[in-house]
Amino acid sequence: MIVRRVLLVATLLAGLLSGAPATAAAPPSCTAPVPSDTKPGYLVADPDCEPDGTPFTASPGATVHTGVRAGAAYRIEVPKKWNGRLVVYAHGYRGTGTTVYVSSPELRQHYLDRGYAWAASSYATNGYDVGQGVRDTYALVGLFRQVTGRSAGKVYVSGASMGGHVTAVAIEEYPRTFAGAMPYCGVLGDAELFDWFLDANVTAAALAGVEFEFPLRPDAAYPARFAGQVARIKAALTGTEAGKTWSDVLERRSGGERPGFPAAFTYWNTASQSGLPFLFSVYPGLSGGTAGIAPGNLTDNRRTVYRATDRWWPTAAERALNASVLRVGRTAYPDRGLDGVPRVDGRPSVPVLSLHGVGDLFVPISMEQEYARRAAANGRSRLFVSRAIRTAAHCGFTSAELSRAFDELVVWTDRGLRPEGDAILDRRRVASATFGCRFTVGVRPEYSPNGCGPGPTGTAGAAATRG
Repeated sequence: MIVRRVLLVATLLAGLLSGAPATAAAPPSCTAPVPSDTKPGYLVADPDCEPDGTPFTASPGATVHTGVRAGAAYRIEVPKKWNGRLVVYAHGYRGTGTTVYVSSPELRQHYLDRGYAWAASSYATNGYDVGQGVRDTYALVGLFRQVTGRSAGKVYVSGASMGGHVTAVAIEEYPRTFAGAMPYCGVLGDAELFDWFLDANVTAAALAGVEFEFPLRPDAAYPARFAGQVARIKAALTGTEAGKTWSDVLERRSGGERPGFPAAFTYWNTASQSGLPFLFSVYPGLSGGTAGIAPGNLTDNRRTVYRATDRWWPTAAERALNASVLRVGRTAYPDRGLDGVPRVDGRPSVPVLSLHGVGDLFVPISMEQEYARRAAANGRSRLFVSRAIRTAAHCGFTSAELSRAFDELVVWTDRGLRPEGDAILDRRRVASATFGCRFTVGVRPEYSPNGCGPGPTGTAGAAATRG
């Protein structure tokens, strides 16, 4: 069954016929999640409701289509004065729960105000299931045509975090479907993200002198043992020279020396998840933290050289760290298709404008750098623009930063004017005190004072070049 139900939320005909101001129809009440018809054990939440349980309200004059297709809830909104274009939105990681739900993109109102329709899917599964995200996001394009009776002249894809991974794979899997892509805070380096969590764990243990157990198939008692190991590591690294070395190692593994890292490290090192310090809470063992979606262990550090400085030759302390750190070998690789964890080749066929937080340590800016290197190796550098934003939060962007990027992506696809970005592969520029100033709008606490010179950040317009 392709479409189970389509609900049209529009203006009242009586008001239109009488000449009186139109009023929106009352939103329907929320219903309980229903069993998925494709994924046993899954429930699909009401697509007419927001994640907090409140009814979704259409923008004045807009038409809304909602329903469930192949176990995935969807929501489509078309403004009254539609410009003939569509943005499909790919959401991020939602844990491993068994209820899927659809949500609206951050730029929903910006899209509508400029005449764009948008569409979003819950995906049929949770977990780190990028392949399912790609299938369900791509399906929105055909679904839009089916439920509206109209075809979009241009389709853009945008996604946050894991949705950035979905976005990067979608434009490679379906190169003729999309006109442009805007991932943000995205996992553009596929399995490199899980290597990052492995790096954080094993270097901390080595520097703390704690014997670190890292089973690829943890037994039932392992979480308690791991919590004890982490407690000893944290005690050994808090306020010590070893702890400072760990911070320096993580800075280089997550993107290189850059402004604001000490504050970002504190931000993430004091955060917690599931009762553990955040950097230890994403277990990168079997399936690379994907909860069984990958067919084996994706992480590998057998050839990784850990550095705490940028000197030409490793220091004695760095050599000792590399000699003592636990080495882990992968048993699985990113998938060339849509199974397991799909590989990002870095071979875009359309313009890609991406944003990333300078101090994000959930999905670090090294993901952006990895994509830039792959694009360069494929001769596609001209199709990739990256912008660094001075925030330590994951996906902590302002609406001004996101809307500006989207508008300039559209100009790029329409007129060939390539917007400027940041030189994320230039080590000296990344280490500059002003890195990230150009496209940041507003100052975050961890970057205050902002170090960007006189005036607020993000006020200067970005030049564009034809390309």
